[in-house]
Amino acid sequence: MDNPSEDVLAEVGPRLRALRQARGATLAALADETGLTASTLSRLENGRLRPTLEQLLPLARAHGVPLDDLVAAPPTGDPRVHLRPVRRSGLVMVPLTKRAGGIQAYKVIHPPIGRAPTMKLQTHEGYEWFYVLDGHIRFVLGEQEFRLGVGEAAEFDTRVPHWIGSADSRPAEMLALFGAQGERAHLAPSAHPHS
Repeated sequence: MDNPSEDVLAEVGPRLRALRQARGATLAALADETGLTASTLSRLENGRLRPTLEQLLPLARAHGVPLDDLVAAPPTGDPRVHLRPVRRSGLVMVPLTKRAGGIQAYKVIHPPIGRAPTMKLQTHEGYEWFYVLDGHIRFVLGEQEFRLGVGEAAEFDTRVPHWIGSADSRPAEMLALFGAQGERAHLAPSAHPHS
């Protein structure tokens, strides 16, 4: 007789591998993010190790997906995206999409000016777009600096050094779209703050 829980667990490995590859992360990089060893991650992905909750929780956080997505909980018919904020380097990032890979949408809340941990410009592969929802955004792109208000948008090649943050004493909120490279740059625990 087939064991449904064994079938569910057998599918976790390929799902973990697909999520990691969609982000373009190596086993070593994921090991740094999760505290699990690269060997453990490899065995989980290949199905040679039965996953535990203690292993799945940091993996779900690192990939920015609900735990249900890793174990393929039966669909409830609810199409809503359940918003789970992620805090990184002073930012609050709320994922607005739930599929792995491809373009991702986030609501990003930047702390008031002076509360950002750094104003270091950064670069990474990819292309980004953002739209200001509330407050004012200070946007540094190469040698240029811009102040954007509600309803304004910007798009740019992220290989150009850039920094984004609040322009004044209020938090600033924006809608941001970026691909896997941008997601790694913004959500990896070791990522430079603010980009």
